[in-house]
Amino acid sequence: MIDPRRLRILRAVADHRTVTAAAAALYLTPSAVSQQLAALEQETGHTLLTRSGRGVRLTAAGEILLAHAHEVLAQLERAEAELAAYAGGAAGEVTVAAFATGIAEVLAPALARLAREHPGIRLRVRDAEGDQSLLQLLDGEADLALAVEYRGAPGADDGRLSVIPLYAEPFDAVLPAGHPLAGLPAVALADLSDAEWVGQYPGNPCHDVTLLACELAGFQPRFVHSSDDFRAVTALVGAGAGVALVPRSALRGMDLKEVLVRPVSGPSATRRVFAATRRGAETHPLIAPVLAALSREAERVPGY
Repeated sequence: MIDPRRLRILRAVADHRTVTAAAAALYLTPSAVSQQLAALEQETGHTLLTRSGRGVRLTAAGEILLAHAHEVLAQLERAEAELAAYAGGAAGEVTVAAFATGIAEVLAPALARLAREHPGIRLRVRDAEGDQSLLQLLDGEADLALAVEYRGAPGADDGRLSVIPLYAEPFDAVLPAGHPLAGLPAVALADLSDAEWVGQYPGNPCHDVTLLACELAGFQPRFVHSSDDFRAVTALVGAGAGVALVPRSALRGMDLKEVLVRPVSGPSATRRVFAATRRGAETHPLIAPVLAALSREAERVPGY
């Protein structure tokens, strides 16, 4: 009989690619993780992992078991949801990992809505970049994630997650005040191919969105300055350090006296925001109202 707790460990190792990182995510020691994986291999009669560089990767047998692990763990989430519904427990705490502008756009208004409509549900908000929120969700540190699509992001067919699209918004071009393209009502990205760029660090979903948009325009942006803080990015552009693409909602409320903001003509960068839960948990009586509140607040995000 396969112990489902060991399936969680197998999935964590598959997600993090090293025993050490998986152990840290699960609050276990690396030796405990290794022991549990060895026991799982004994239970199944197959080698499940093999070394790959400094990390590990799943064998063919490990991949087969991982696919079943997604289904088993999702069914356990459903069981917990049904038991909670049976108990009538629409009271408790839900931890949400979300990126900063997503918190401002939909999560904070959803929190206020829930306080009125479901006073028994308390939200605990954790600020996390769009890619990190999904890892926190899968590691069990959060019950729900507010995230951004990016290259390599889990798709709708991912066996681990249930994904709910919320809203999409464009990135605007941010230029120094004296830029030669300042007189144009909109900017084509191809016209910025020779510019120095200010952007987010690699791994940040917004970095991927910018990179992909520029690639579609036929060039690789030359990033000279990096910051994950949009205010810092805009300040650097205002100081003449380069040009940038910034999500439109992130520009609201900023002091933009030193920069020019222009929409992008032609193919442009778009940030697509979604909510995610572990598959099977979307019907939990504490989580379902939070998803509903987020969806309703997403409808109020200005149409772009």
